[in-house]
Amino acid sequence: MNRTISLNSISAALFSAALLSTAVLSGTFISGAVLADDNTPRLVTAEDYYRMVDLGDVQISADGQSVAFVKTTVGDDKRSRNSTIWVHRNGEPVLQFTREKSDFSPVFTNDGKQLLFLSGRDNGTALYSISLSGGEAQELLRLQQGSISSVSIHPNDQELLLTVRVDPEVESPLEKAAESDDKPDISVITNAVYKRQGGYLNEDRTGLWRYNLAEKTLDAITGNSQWHEGSASYSPNGECIAFASNRHPEADEGYFASSVFVRCGNDERELATPIGHAGTPVWTSNNSLVYVYRESNYAAPNLHHYDLSIDAYQVVAEAMNHSPAQLQFADNKLWFTTDDRGSRTLHNVDLDRGGYQYVSGRGWSKGSFAIANTGAMAWVEHNEVTLPRLVYAAASNDERIVVTDFNDALQSELDLAAYEVFQTENERGDILDVFMLRPPQVVQGERYPVILNIKGGPGGMWGHQWFHEMQLMRAHGYAVVFVNYRGSSGYGQDFAEQVRLDYGGADFRDNIVALDAAFERYNWLDADQQFITGGSHGGFLTNWATTQTNRFRAAVTQRSVSNWISEAGTQAFPPLSMIEEFGGTIWENYDYYWGRSPLKYADRVSTPTLIIHSNHDHITPIGQGEEWFFALKANNVPVEMVVFDREGHGLSRGGRPINLVERLNRIIAWFDRYKLDN
Repeated sequence: MNRTISLNSISAALFSAALLSTAVLSGTFISGAVLADDNTPRLVTAEDYYRMVDLGDVQISADGQSVAFVKTTVGDDKRSRNSTIWVHRNGEPVLQFTREKSDFSPVFTNDGKQLLFLSGRDNGTALYSISLSGGEAQELLRLQQGSISSVSIHPNDQELLLTVRVDPEVESPLEKAAESDDKPDISVITNAVYKRQGGYLNEDRTGLWRYNLAEKTLDAITGNSQWHEGSASYSPNGECIAFASNRHPEADEGYFASSVFVRCGNDERELATPIGHAGTPVWTSNNSLVYVYRESNYAAPNLHHYDLSIDAYQVVAEAMNHSPAQLQFADNKLWFTTDDRGSRTLHNVDLDRGGYQYVSGRGWSKGSFAIANTGAMAWVEHNEVTLPRLVYAAASNDERIVVTDFNDALQSELDLAAYEVFQTENERGDILDVFMLRPPQVVQGERYPVILNIKGGPGGMWGHQWFHEMQLMRAHGYAVVFVNYRGSSGYGQDFAEQVRLDYGGADFRDNIVALDAAFERYNWLDADQQFITGGSHGGFLTNWATTQTNRFRAAVTQRSVSNWISEAGTQAFPPLSMIEEFGGTIWENYDYYWGRSPLKYADRVSTPTLIIHSNHDHITPIGQGEEWFFALKANNVPVEMVVFDREGHGLSRGGRPINLVERLNRIIAWFDRYKLDN
């Protein structure tokens, strides 16, 4: 199996949870946790975030005996995060392997003697190596231009396949760029895809380079290409490279396409895949590989098994209701994780039989999954009552071993509760999973406020994963309700497609159906104290909901959309994406763009609203929050806007810790301001 590392963004969502609190019926109380007075767990606070530990970037050695992973903690300044690499070997306790504060993306060499990793130490990111026997890390490669985004190790351990983002005009990333102070400070924009979260794009492209470890030479494979290449890996014998690239003539205009390429020496060929998006190639032998194929952006995924010797493929999983992620081949099977009705579960595919089957993980979220050819596997798991922890199994059917305890001390202090999940139906007959988190103590005969918390997306899914925000709301005496509304993943392709061309329709109705079902089920919810919040698409739906009903006492809208017309022209998605999403351009389908914009109906709003936005957000730019603030002010609605400086769209998960905590406290304070008992 090829050993590969990817420079994924270090997960900044530092999860929190506690041991499952046993529901106890005691007198007139239904309590989340009842312990002796001298050992009573306390309720979570926003500031607990500073103590939480995140785990990720899991890699496993070829023999399955060693696991490397990244531990991420909040820095002492509360504005940064520290990442270190740890190793678990042969059943022994985990060992800290690096001690700098910016080490990530570990990978084992195939002989198991070295660990390669990327690090931001010594003024800039570089590639390092450290012996598994111990000792100091040695710098292997430091680029003078561009940045390394992934590394794959040749089976002979003498060569590296690098994915490097650099200007295609650069002949060697090892050479410093010529310095000049006489250039104007401008960005010249010609392509429709011209920015992303983080700012404007430049001319840099992601290409493939080969680094010879003995000779210390770096040679371009596709490094001077005008396209972007990725998902690159060596064949098992090291003679060929597979990668994915969108080389469609309109790629820079946002055209949804991708092809799989195989390069053997200087011979490169594009596989004869159907028109559409073929990506994430994974070798299954020296002459075959598997890739994920979608006919269009909204089509169900398929898994194709391609035989290079006959230049043809067969479908091994068709029109999948689960979108495969972290696809890997080991133990003669394909393995992947996927969203699955509120859980993040593990599935596999037998290439001889086709189709796919569930393996494990319901009630949990499995992330950063890694598997060795021996069948040994490791992953990070968490749910709403368990902090992230690393789990190891010697084989898929072997006993799981929890190998980390970083979060145990904090977890033992906290009084947290599991979700109560029940089902209801929408008007179409879809079965909706409704998640309820009850307050710490419910006194029979009394009523309690409830927050409808709307997830973003509309794709993606919430469920059995740690979400600090939910438990914080509970700690302040609120019940919390959420639902994976139509458009969400994990409930099948048909369910996911229902929100298309119906923003503010199916998605809004499902949220209201879920909230109404909670009131029918729990007679202690207070109909006079309903609150609402959500971020991104959930922020749009929060705005939309307050234009459609006055049932909510207060709202907190986060990184929201208020006007689809101005959103279309200022955010990172190009016209082709918006045309597909909205059934045409603004001029072709104006009534839908404007008709589904909360701004059109802002004069109907009476709900006191807190607007949370960030001035470096390029997905829902700051103008969306400002337009909503202006509209509510103009219509005499109580409104306040909090702008987080230099934060982006991911404030709630990956923002600076001090700002992330401030956001949580402000949400609670706004709702508390409008509670009836205040």
